[in-house]
Amino acid sequence: MPEATYHEHFRFLQPKERLSFDEIVRVARAAVSLGVTKLRLTGGEPLLRPELPSLVRRLVDIPGVEDVALTTNGVLLDRHAMALKDAGLGRVTVSLDSLDPAIFSRMSGGRAQLEPVLTAIEAANALSFPGGVKVNTVVQRGVNDIGVEDLAARFRHTGIIVRFIEYMDVGTRNHWELKEVVPSRDLVARLNARWPLEPLGPQYQGEVARRYWYQDGGGEVGFISSVTAPFCGDCSRARLSSDGQIYTCLFASEGTDLRGLLRSDADDDALRDRLASVWQARTDRYSEERVAGKTNPASHRIEMNYIGG
Repeated sequence: MPEATYHEHFRFLQPKERLSFDEIVRVARAAVSLGVTKLRLTGGEPLLRPELPSLVRRLVDIPGVEDVALTTNGVLLDRHAMALKDAGLGRVTVSLDSLDPAIFSRMSGGRAQLEPVLTAIEAANALSFPGGVKVNTVVQRGVNDIGVEDLAARFRHTGIIVRFIEYMDVGTRNHWELKEVVPSRDLVARLNARWPLEPLGPQYQGEVARRYWYQDGGGEVGFISSVTAPFCGDCSRARLSSDGQIYTCLFASEGTDLRGLLRSDADDDALRDRLASVWQARTDRYSEERVAGKTNPASHRIEMNYIGG
């Protein structure tokens, strides 16, 4: 969230404009009744929301939910990790783009320091969350790509899985250019040259990361290639924003309002019907269209800090 845009006078959502925990749980229950089994709390930064562990507990307790996960920038993770574990959180993913303090600061908008985030990652890993701890690294050519091997080396033999993500044109404020993308195949080749890798099969249909195992027993590493190898056809993710919009694609230009429905006299059947109709009508294939040269770089797209990764 660039400070030039999100300055101290910027008007953020008021509490009444955000979904309450009751409303979030109601949407989650409706989604689970339609077949959803995994729920993730993600960005902006979910740990800024007061009493987040109580929401985690309520989501975990929904019959049919197999996994509740959290994606965070790690700044507040250390102080909340134990409460999240006690609430039943299954997995933690921390966004960490560099081990170089200056590059880390640049890529985090100058709002965070590296060492506390590394400390939080280690503390969370020591708590042994059932699904473990992952580190997500967005690789941007000319910015942090030279540090890929350092990141991999830092977390080998720790049980922490690093996933390298191709730099994407999410939203329109990051001034994305294709030349800044480092293809996953290049990163695989670089790591394989230093630590031979062995490919692993997918764990479930729609898995976005291509997984590899270090042949020396160093653990697992993953690569998410939504620019050079789109996976729109297998996508099974919907995103609910804090103000109640449901989005069927990370690159969507608009969502469908659920907040109005939630705050009307509509019953749960109406909510289920709205969710089902939105999903069944989806035609999203932005990443595939990008590869085919059919996208408009200037077109409006929702910013990632509204709906997470």
